[in-house]
Amino acid sequence: MWLVLFLLINFSALGIGSWLMNSGPTSNWYLSLNKAPWTPPGWVFGVAWTTIMVCFSIYLSYLVNIKVSNTFWMLFIIQFVLNVSWNFIFFNQHAIGFALIVIILLTVLVGYYTFNFLSDMKLKSLLIAPYFVWLLIATSLNAYSYLKN
Repeated sequence: MWLVLFLLINFSALGIGSWLMNSGPTSNWYLSLNKAPWTPPGWVFGVAWTTIMVCFSIYLSYLVNIKVSNTFWMLFIIQFVLNVSWNFIFFNQHAIGFALIVIILLTVLVGYYTFNFLSDMKLKSLLIAPYFVWLLIATSLNAYSYLKN
């Protein structure tokens, strides 16, 4: 039951984020940005986010059975809002600096999940690793765009 709920919520976040970014990666604004040399091709983002949200949903379905509390839900909601809002801030509003702050906060929050619950989740913590690693990469891409544009 929890897995289905988290899959629905997390994939809804992807859908809402895509909708909020408007034409996003295909816009003239984004195409003309000075992007980091390590920016992956566009198709990688879809594969990465699909993998991330499946793994994160499985991770959360285990974690909720261990650490269900108001703090758990508050952190999850904050993660959801940060994740969704980054798309709007970066792609729609073109506020690269503010987007950098948002993605840094999201990375710190996912890092908190990763390391704070490590003793409870043990090997299952590997399920959140793709999210954390991707956010580190995405933060570097956002920072490069901020510094070079």
